[in-house]
Amino acid sequence: MGRDGDALDHARDRDVTAKIAVVTGGSRGIGRACAVALAEGGWTVAIGYRSSEKDAKETVEALTVAGTQGLAVALDVTDEASVHEAFRRVTDEVGNVTGLVNNAGMSRDGLLIKYPLDVYEQTMATNLRGSFLCSQAALRGMLREKWGRIVNMSSAVAIHGNAGQTVYAATKSGLVGLTKSLAREMASKGVTVNALCPGLLDTDMTSHLTDEMRAYYIDQTPLHRAARFEEVAAVVRFLMSEEASYVNGTVIPVDGGLTA
Repeated sequence: MGRDGDALDHARDRDVTAKIAVVTGGSRGIGRACAVALAEGGWTVAIGYRSSEKDAKETVEALTVAGTQGLAVALDVTDEASVHEAFRRVTDEVGNVTGLVNNAGMSRDGLLIKYPLDVYEQTMATNLRGSFLCSQAALRGMLREKWGRIVNMSSAVAIHGNAGQTVYAATKSGLVGLTKSLAREMASKGVTVNALCPGLLDTDMTSHLTDEMRAYYIDQTPLHRAARFEEVAAVVRFLMSEEASYVNGTVIPVDGGLTA
């Protein structure tokens, strides 16, 4: 039987609510770290990817090392049809989705007065509309199971703002509002919704930073270093666990004290 079939058997063997998670933007970086952390916590993980199937399949291999199985799923969070198809496939192949990490995101810095409208719309579609669409799709399985976990990957800039990141900060602030309101809507259904606000991470989205800019952000962080992927993923794993059953509607900075 193929890897996806193994994941199906893994999910069916459970005698409690299936722990099946979708991680958007899960093929590399913080998304991959979250997927591995969840696998270590006993989750079957679907890796949502938009462009790099190779990276997604490598992440699935990393899940095997972590002790569970997973599957790679094509998922463009800006496309409603793609979202529906991805969640349908996960449900059909491994069962009802009970966990979601809305991690897919994009950022392009620029002053608002000269910011291109098409980039604004693409950023909004990816960071905020995409989280809305994926949450909507995931909730169907969670309501059937009467249990679920949603973690939205916001940002420290949603708390303190940052010149040149007005649009990015607006989308991440929108995620905070989505988190708090959805947490109130879903609490009685056994579903919790929380958000993380990471500080500086060495990711593709921050690769454009000059050494001077990176040094500035490090200097503003009391711990004087960037976060490691695993440090953020560990908090995600906790929020997705049964142990976090009374944590709901929270916005947790994981930023080394940047927003303290």
